[in-house]
Amino acid sequence: MDTGAKTSALHVENVIEHDDGLVEFDVVRNRGTSNTTHVKTKIHRRGRVRSSNGQFATRVFVQTKLAFAGMESTVEFSLVDRTSMIHRVLLGRTSLTEVLVDVNRRYRQKPIGRTAPNKTVKQKAAKKKATKKKARKAKKPKPAS
Repeated sequence: MDTGAKTSALHVENVIEHDDGLVEFDVVRNRGTSNTTHVKTKIHRRGRVRSSNGQFATRVFVQTKLAFAGMESTVEFSLVDRTSMIHRVLLGRTSLTEVLVDVNRRYRQKPIGRTAPNKTVKQKAAKKKATKKKARKAKKPKPAS
């Protein structure tokens, strides 16, 4: 969340604008993988945005529903390549009208039914161990009767 940013931004690739007011793009779900979700939706607007390096650029904006901290609202995102940024999503202050942000605190919202594909190291190790165990059982010869 970036309370200094006015608008929200979403890391996307392969943006194709169509003459009929639609835009297609791939949302990158996991950094460094080919795990993407292809989206085709209506262009909400085009607008000038000042990027983190101070340069202005015209970007395409789309609208989508955002569920956050027990609330759901319609938010507009600019479509941009955020490869060089740490976070793939930037939530600007215009999308946080119902939220009070304590800038002196970090990570205050507890995860609610994690939907992101990220897993902790322990979870990954447990899954790997279970997969190996299952593979060993499958290779074990069955006794003849």
